[in-house]
Amino acid sequence: MIAENTNKGINVTIQTIVVPDLGGAETVEVIELGLNPGDSIEVEDALLVLESDKATMDIPSPAAGALVKYLVAEGATVRVGDAIAEIDVADEATAETEAEPEEVEQVTNEPLVEAAVATEQAQEQAPQVAAASSAEQMILVPDIGSDDKVELIEVCIAVGDEVNEGDTLIVLESDKATMDVPSTHSGKVLEIVVAEGAKLGTGDAVALFEVAGDAPAPVVAKPVTDKPVADKPVAPAAAPVAAPIEAAADAIQSAPGQPAQPAAVAAAEPALSSDAAQVYAGPAVRLIARELGVALTEVSGTGPRGRILKDDVSNYVKQVIKNKDAPAAAATGGSGIPVVPAVDFSQFGQIEELPMSKIQKLTAANMQRNWLNVPHVTQFDDADITDLEAFRKGLKAEGEKRGVRVTPVAFLIKAIGAALEANPEFNRSLAADGQNLIQKHYCHVGMAVDTPRGLVVPVIRDVNEKGIWDISAEISLLAGKARDGKLKPAEMQGGCFTLSSLGAIGGNGFTPIVNAPEVGILGVSKSQMKPVWDGAEFVPRLLLPMALSYDHRAINGGDAGRFMTHLVKLLSDIRYLAL
Repeated sequence: MIAENTNKGINVTIQTIVVPDLGGAETVEVIELGLNPGDSIEVEDALLVLESDKATMDIPSPAAGALVKYLVAEGATVRVGDAIAEIDVADEATAETEAEPEEVEQVTNEPLVEAAVATEQAQEQAPQVAAASSAEQMILVPDIGSDDKVELIEVCIAVGDEVNEGDTLIVLESDKATMDVPSTHSGKVLEIVVAEGAKLGTGDAVALFEVAGDAPAPVVAKPVTDKPVADKPVAPAAAPVAAPIEAAADAIQSAPGQPAQPAAVAAAEPALSSDAAQVYAGPAVRLIARELGVALTEVSGTGPRGRILKDDVSNYVKQVIKNKDAPAAAATGGSGIPVVPAVDFSQFGQIEELPMSKIQKLTAANMQRNWLNVPHVTQFDDADITDLEAFRKGLKAEGEKRGVRVTPVAFLIKAIGAALEANPEFNRSLAADGQNLIQKHYCHVGMAVDTPRGLVVPVIRDVNEKGIWDISAEISLLAGKARDGKLKPAEMQGGCFTLSSLGAIGGNGFTPIVNAPEVGILGVSKSQMKPVWDGAEFVPRLLLPMALSYDHRAINGGDAGRFMTHLVKLLSDIRYLAL
């Protein structure tokens, strides 16, 4: 649509820009508006960025002028032909101002016509490509059970390798587990598009394979025009430079509604790192980050699906400047507690420095955070499991028929589920604001598993609805996955309460640390035969030492006493578990 207006001898044309042909996509999402009203724009400059299920695409301007306004907002869904923006086209040349609307429309659509011609040429050449006997296949990360990015810690293939379907391509490591990513196709490795240390998620590209089969679909050539296309901005690599960030922060604070002025940068352009190439951000955001000296790998995105927005970059710069004024945090390790002084142990004898695995590092950080933030109280008691053990051993023959081994842990988890139902105070979490409690109406119990890679806690769901056989089978399955590093993130999430058992190792007792945001954890040590007074004489009974740690912000002593008493009752007489 074109509207004309005359002002002081200059013809002003208001041109409405619509969504061009998207190559088959029915609807797409507007994920980035790259300009402000009044900004000048040239032909082929990006107006906005759209995203379909498969790709992100810049929508170029078909005319030069100034942006009047956007007709859509970020997050809107549009389709081919929808109006997206209005542009003022000012021209003092009489010949051009007298042009007919049909002529203007013809000029406006030249890039689309050229694109169509290029597409037809590519399709005419397609039969020549179809004669090939092999195809290129991009291998993607399968569903890893989480929307979060995980770290690539090992690449198991090399360019030129022949790979069979099911062979391990890469190894990923999340907060709690290490997982192998198998190949979904057999073929030859043409290119590896990731590097160790990169952050990957479901659907991210891993490697390009040459696979046997039909030829690939013809690749449509890019339209060729007489106008040069501006280079896309390159994201900065490694850490940002302090001076550009400080200058950028001043610009952001002085004019929050305007784009920051470019800070002084080195003449040489920074190289594109593998991590920076994978960040979820549009060209305009990458350009701003480049001008401000910000590494996008350090910025958390708040847009749809974690996309980094302009405001995210601005807020990151402000936070960097704010943190610069807090040097005391370094002396306290960031927790407000003085750090342990470094010691040169080599002066006392021969030493060896062993790197911690990622799981060990995360466990250490989680334990410290939980210990510092949760006011712990631990209560102790013994459960008489003499009859329980006799019953469990009597299930051995039946277990061999079922292919299931019943351990004391199965009875403990079943009893914990019943105790949580009877004492819902332990099936809660503190809300983030600290002013409310979240009552959970499901019953999932985590069990700590010691593995060569470190401590992990898989979760058994709905234990209150399962029997001993089902729980035993699930314990065996999850423990095996944990030891092999095959646990998925989803299998370690959603716990209401945690069991930590050292019964197979030994010890008389210990104080377990609450696994926040849970409010309770049960620690179990090795059972022992001890003399117990039955009212007439001392008799030998098998006693199980238990330690219940709880968050005193959510649980008081009376709640803990009732929970522990109920648990001891269930374990001492397993008939109560059937009620």
